[in-house]
Amino acid sequence: MIESVPLDDRGLLLGDGLFETLLWRGGELVLAGEHAQRMQVGAATLGLPAPTLAEFVGCATAAVGAAGLKAARAAVRVTLTAGSGGRGLDRPASLAPRLFATAAVSVRPDTPARLIIARTARNQASPASRLKTLAYLDSVLARREAMLAGADEAVMLNTRGELACAAAASLFWVSDSVIFTPSVEAGCLDGIMARQVIAAAARLGLDCRQVLEGESALAAADAIFITNSLIGLRPAYLADRPYRAHPIIVKLMDALAAVV
Repeated sequence: MIESVPLDDRGLLLGDGLFETLLWRGGELVLAGEHAQRMQVGAATLGLPAPTLAEFVGCATAAVGAAGLKAARAAVRVTLTAGSGGRGLDRPASLAPRLFATAAVSVRPDTPARLIIARTARNQASPASRLKTLAYLDSVLARREAMLAGADEAVMLNTRGELACAAAASLFWVSDSVIFTPSVEAGCLDGIMARQVIAAAARLGLDCRQVLEGESALAAADAIFITNSLIGLRPAYLADRPYRAHPIIVKLMDALAAVV
């Protein structure tokens, strides 16, 4: 287990790397294979050697044990950096990636999330917008906007003004019994829990569409929810509008009980 990162680590200095955050619940990692695969795909895009599934799971599990959380509900973050390198942007000829993980108690929220629309935009033209890279400053700034406004989470638009995601979650809304979520073309991450929602909707015979829509679609929605691997599915509402429950959200929450 890595206990410190050297000062020449490219992840620390340049954000050159990836991370995954997954849930430990009931004595096991939830959807570990899906998280490992997304890290492997991201590593291929960045030109980094990727951990195997066994390495990914072993690292995550060891972090839970080291934190004394095997009996808890925990958030496990697995980080892959490009390793140490010289000064400047160019990677060393021989890469030695660094893989490490941490774990912390994770309490699932039981209240709807109050949302604001962030001023910080997501750059849909950047390949990094669709990867879980270590360069997460836009999301940090958007979440700070939410906190300063007394909200729980920020909705991020892309530079074209299209709905993209929340600062740390995938975004969904319901209109006329149809479920909508931004397409990855909007500059959002291919969310692990978002995939589970889309699959659950299909099993339930619900219409779920990946779209490119502006902020007005959210304002006119019958219901809103956000998802990630730690919160599962969390109902949400815009800060200037009252919260409205919806039976489709209840159905989806029931369908996803096994993975949250």
